[in-house]
Amino acid sequence: MQDVQRRELPERMSWARAVIFAAGFFFVAAILIGQLPGYVYLKMTASTLEGFSQGCFALALTCLGIFAIIQTNVSLFDPKPIIPPAFFTALGSLLTVGGFAFAIWADLNLQFFPTADMSIAPILGGKFLWFQANSIDFVMVGLVAMTVGLAMVFYSRLAARERVNPDRSDPGTTPAVRWMIIIASLLVVLFMVAYMEISDAGLAHRLFPDDPDFGLKVVNLGAAIPLGIAILLGMFAFLLRLHYLMRPIRKKTMAPLYAVGAFGLAHLGLIFLVLAIALYPLLALLHYIPILGPYFTFCGNEAQVPSSCTFSQQAGYLVDAIVTSGFFFLLMGAIWAWKSHRYLVLIGSVVAVAAIAATTLMVHTGPDKVMVSMIFCAGMLILAAIWTAVSRREFAVVGEKNLGCLGQWLIFGTCLFIYLGAFAFFSIAPHSWEPETAPNIPFVAGAIIQAPLAAGATTPELAKGDAVVMLILMGVLALIQFYFLNRNRYKI
Repeated sequence: MQDVQRRELPERMSWARAVIFAAGFFFVAAILIGQLPGYVYLKMTASTLEGFSQGCFALALTCLGIFAIIQTNVSLFDPKPIIPPAFFTALGSLLTVGGFAFAIWADLNLQFFPTADMSIAPILGGKFLWFQANSIDFVMVGLVAMTVGLAMVFYSRLAARERVNPDRSDPGTTPAVRWMIIIASLLVVLFMVAYMEISDAGLAHRLFPDDPDFGLKVVNLGAAIPLGIAILLGMFAFLLRLHYLMRPIRKKTMAPLYAVGAFGLAHLGLIFLVLAIALYPLLALLHYIPILGPYFTFCGNEAQVPSSCTFSQQAGYLVDAIVTSGFFFLLMGAIWAWKSHRYLVLIGSVVAVAAIAATTLMVHTGPDKVMVSMIFCAGMLILAAIWTAVSRREFAVVGEKNLGCLGQWLIFGTCLFIYLGAFAFFSIAPHSWEPETAPNIPFVAGAIIQAPLAAGATTPELAKGDAVVMLILMGVLALIQFYFLNRNRYKI
């Protein structure tokens, strides 16, 4: 009798789950291929490299910080862990308290180092060694340390509980994860509505008319309370769901997680750290190389090299192309590896979303940007938590109902509303973000308390809340469509 080999059936997936995957990959592609290369180009070719230096340090410490969190996870949940959870609890508590205190001190006293009036062992015209003024953001350093510490404490407590609990199953999206996502989402939406009515700069000007800059810092500290809670809830929901996702299949997922951290984030962080430290010596060396120097650098004063130098547009175009091509091939490789290395793609994708969220906040900690960057960070972490929730269990069991005409319209409508809502969400960036993030939907905060008059302006700019209204409308419509899409249990 002839043996007939049974053909392996492909993994079945519901259309509701596929829509969430599509939204996540669209976001990752838009940021890594579209937004990040443009940001690098703008900062490289700006009249001063202050923003580029701050960005390099922020990217470096963020990548290395997330690598430290991954190492904590790998060390605690190894089949034969060597370091006890109490060590990470103590270390994490120290980093949390120290980082928080340092960030508050830096925000109120000395955010950027070195200052323009400093002169500490100057070399190559720098203020501290070869570093120019405002090269290092102390608030960012404190926030990175605090985030790493919180993650260490969180994972150490999970590890301690797991040592006395033999259950290694995946409970899915538990009520705790759901409520953290819901509360974080509500806090972000409510804060955006409040921001639409009250301008942060206008409120600071009213509270502290004699010192509006200090007033803006105080307003930002007050806004950091609800937004910080939203960020923490989004982060804990993501970390907890990722822990549940990996728990029953650690032999298959621990190696991909370590690969993402060690070969991806750690190497990227070291590259940016070396670039941030050696930026001005490298610029001075490049400037004096024949042919290449005049082509890739531009100096306003030949007697002040490299303090008056920046990169030319040609150098910006070259680096822009390298960054874009690198991430493009990485995303194409993820598509190729989807079947053979599914867990590597999933874990790499959700960690990338969390890294983008953290980077957005760490790069934009200035007084005129930090509030909106916290909104963006919280929203991205919520997306990472939702994407992680559907990676294994949620919407995985499907019915036998074919898509049909109604199902196709539900998919099209849901994707369209998510697409338009994303444009509205990122359009709340203030004028201080331009041209880094040009708004697609009109938005000017301050329907009740307007922003103070800009320099040279005679009339205040009228408030425009179109972006927030559109975001809420698109979000409600997308949820309604998604409810019926999931309820009908369409299969792929």
